[in-house]
Amino acid sequence: MLTETVSMFLIERKMSKSDRLLKCMQILRTMPAPVTGQTLAEQAEVSLRTVYRDIDSLRIAGAMIDGEAGYGYTLVEDPALPPMMFTLDEIEALVLGLKEVQAIADPVLANAAKNVLSKVAAGLPKDLQNELKHSVLHVENFAPAPEILIDVAKLREHTRAEQEIELNYTDGKGAQTQRKILPLSIIYMDGKLVVIAFCQLRQGFRAFRMDRIASFQPTGKSFKPRRVAMLRDAIKAVSNG
Repeated sequence: MLTETVSMFLIERKMSKSDRLLKCMQILRTMPAPVTGQTLAEQAEVSLRTVYRDIDSLRIAGAMIDGEAGYGYTLVEDPALPPMMFTLDEIEALVLGLKEVQAIADPVLANAAKNVLSKVAAGLPKDLQNELKHSVLHVENFAPAPEILIDVAKLREHTRAEQEIELNYTDGKGAQTQRKILPLSIIYMDGKLVVIAFCQLRQGFRAFRMDRIASFQPTGKSFKPRRVAMLRDAIKAVSNG
């Protein structure tokens, strides 16, 4: 018990109060209401006493949070998000796009899409919140997605940073190869996630399926600032080939 208390204290010390409050607000936005203090404490990785203090701080800052200790909390009005106005078709487009990301993306990006949807909902007037909640559009993928073993979020970081990476890759014929590539974009194509890249071995643009990448690591070489221009040429080459 003492060890757990010390560990929790160290975690709270590392996290600034502003970070804690933002995390608390996001939990209240995304989880079904009412959210108990214990759930908030577990999700935010803080003590129950800290949760009570943070709820008080959020209320002082203007957040309308209904509820109390022992009953749970409900975010009634979020002062951090100004009211947003969308047409019904715009709401349907937002829901469809973000649910598609949740369905096909890696866990990090899927969770980000869930958070965006919750923030959009929190900033809408009540009548439009109901329209978003009961949208007629949904996304279902009935075909099983190929298993991806690599950290796609980390690959996205290297792509944004314009860093060359080395892949351990299995091609369509089952041959295992090592490729050094310049990653340009990650796209959903023909039901699969692929990385569009310039292959140093083949000296041309290629599409590498994520589920065929066994592992990867950065080489330490940068290809800044060429990614955007190369991507235009890559998409043209891949679509024609």
